[in-house]
Amino acid sequence: MADRPLIDLIGRAAAAGVDRIQIREKDLGGGELHRLALLAVEAIRGKRSTLFINDRLDVAMAVEAAGVHVGRSAMPPGMARRIGGENLVIGTSVHTLDEALEAQDAGADYLFLGPVFHTPSKAAFGPPVGIARLEAILQKVRLPVYAIGGITAQKVGLLRKLPLAGVAMVSAFTRAPSVEDLVREVHGPHWS
Repeated sequence: MADRPLIDLIGRAAAAGVDRIQIREKDLGGGELHRLALLAVEAIRGKRSTLFINDRLDVAMAVEAAGVHVGRSAMPPGMARRIGGENLVIGTSVHTLDEALEAQDAGADYLFLGPVFHTPSKAAFGPPVGIARLEAILQKVRLPVYAIGGITAQKVGLLRKLPLAGVAMVSAFTRAPSVEDLVREVHGPHWS
């Protein structure tokens, strides 16, 4: 699965009903990312999916993506709002309650909170948040929150009782033998 082209994965995810697709190819230059984003726009055309670009407001605006996801070291949500306008959905990643409240006050529209579970790609952000701390943070923020970090189809059941907007998956998505089966397994009454 890992060698399947990204655009094929995006198209299959959109066809299976994934509502938000984020391109986070941080290693690509602006031109390459723009070309990839244009292909992604075509891959989701006619589906309910919306496209988000990671950290690159210029690319998000150029391809008329639904939104941009800005990391903590990137442009602050308020600045992205001033440049991108009121219709652009702006999200950011947070790891603590203080960061979540700061992002909320700075004008973010949604949050990715994690890592909820251990994952090697998020080890630099410290120990996993865990379900209890995730739940405590959810009670204190007003924004939609997506859990991220170590999320697998098997772990989604542990999160369904929480007032999450959904879950974000990277490794589980790229490694799934069937994107369609993964989406069916993850979508449930709470996130469909």
